[in-house]
This record gives sequence, C-alpha cells and structure tokens, in this order.
Amino acid sequence: MRNGDSVMADKRWPGCASSLKGVILDLCGVLYDSGEGDGVAIPGSIEAVKKLRASGLKLRFCTNETQATREKFVAKLQRLGFDVNVSEVFPPAPAAVALLRERGLRPHLLVHAGLLPEFDDVDKNNPNCVIVGDAAEHFSYQNLNEAFRVLIGLEKPVLFSLGQGRYYKEMDGLKLDVGVYMKALEYACDLKAEVIGKPSPTFFQSVLNDMGLQPHEALMIGDDLVSDVGGAQHCGMKGVQVRTGKYRPGDEKHPTVTADGTVDDLAQGVDMILSQRKQ
Repeated sequence: MRNGDSVMADKRWPGCASSLKGVILDLCGVLYDSGEGDGVAIPGSIEAVKKLRASGLKLRFCTNETQATREKFVAKLQRLGFDVNVSEVFPPAPAAVALLRERGLRPHLLVHAGLLPEFDDVDKNNPNCVIVGDAAEHFSYQNLNEAFRVLIGLEKPVLFSLGQGRYYKEMDGLKLDVGVYMKALEYACDLKAEVIGKPSPTFFQSVLNDMGLQPHEALMIGDDLVSDVGGAQHCGMKGVQVRTGKYRPGDEKHPTVTADGTVDDLAQGVDMILSQRKQ
C-alpha cells in the first residue's frame, strides 16, 4: 500500500511538471538496489523509465557509481531490464580523466579494481595528485596509508574524490561510501578535496549542457537528500527524493536540505509528473 502522506505533502512540486523538459535520474537506490550479481530492479522502476521515454521528456542518468567502467555498468542495467544507453549515463570517472588531462596531473589511484580501465590512457608515473573512489574492500589501511603518503609528500597536494557520499544501500544493508575515506585523507593532510560527481554544481551543469536545458527546465530524482536533491537545488533545479535506497525517515526533517517533493518510489514520482503534464 502506498503512503498517502506522500501525495499530500508533494502537491506543491508537480506544478513545475507542466513546463518541464527533462528529467535526471540517480541510479543505485532509485532504479535498482546493488548487491550480489547485478543487484535487483526496484519494483516499478523499469516501467517508469519506459514511461519517461514515451513522454518525450529528455532523460539522463547521473550517478556517483565508481566500482565499474561506464560500459560495464550500463551493461548491468540493461541485463536488469532497463532501456539505458552509455551516452546517457554520467558517472564521475570520465569527468575525472578529462580534468586530469586539462590540468596535466598524474594520479595515484585509490579506486575499485573494476574502475581502473577508465584510467588506462592516463599517465600515472610520479603521481602529483590522488584520486579516491568507492574502493569498497580495497579501502585497507595499507592502501589508505599509501594514498596519504603520496599527498603528504607533495608541495601542493591535490585530492580528488569521485563523489562524497556517506553511505549507500546494497541488498544486505548499508555500506560506507567514499566520502568517509575522503574525509580521513582531508583530515590527515589538512586539505580540502575537489569533488568530481554529485553534488558538485559543475557535474550537474555538464549533464544539463548535454541535454541543452536550463536548470529550471529539469528535475532531479534521487535517494540521497544531500548529494542528489541538495546538489540539484544548488544548481537551480527541482529535487525530488524517493523513499527507496538509502532514504532514511529523518531526511524529511533535515536541517539544511528540504526536497521539493518526496515520493514512495520512482514509479509514483513519474506518474505524478506525467499526470500533471496532462492537465
């Protein structure tokens, strides 16, 4: 049974749907829950994506996923039943590679083994910066200490973090995310990391540029109140949170971020948007 409060609480936000031209979706926790194998699609999400495509709205997927290359990640989504193309998915790693080339930086990588191929063409000799991603079980003391030693040995240390999430949800429960380890390196080296990915305004703007839309013409739907909703709002978009994935009841009383709408799941959010557009 659906939570009736969600529809009542959100009557203020579907009003923007009549002038909406595009929707940006988070992936993990919105379309699917990660875990063993490919994970599992959240009920109703496959059909919700199909409805968005049929509506004529522009659609992009914005994720902080950093445990696999974009191609392998999209292949997983397709196996789960989602109609998603590589060119529509925006993860942090390709943006990081472009930034490294632009600034002539050579990274020491503290990332998941599945992400390493994204950096195959990047010079990693004599590193002058560190990139940290969701390395999962690779976040050992030895690996963290190695990254620390690279940073502390640089005259001008540069730390990039692929996202800054505190935790995320897998099928067997919540897991610590990259932001926890980013903060440890910040503290140890007395520096501030540059975040590539959500909630960076630059990251959101790159997605909007690809869509050819202004911020007020797009809506972000995610499960992370701070990175998805707050990041989108800071960029000028509306932000809607789903009660799936990493959502916690306390999110609806957060001291600094208030979602423009909160829905039970992606299916309900899409139905509300599309019904508003018909009026």
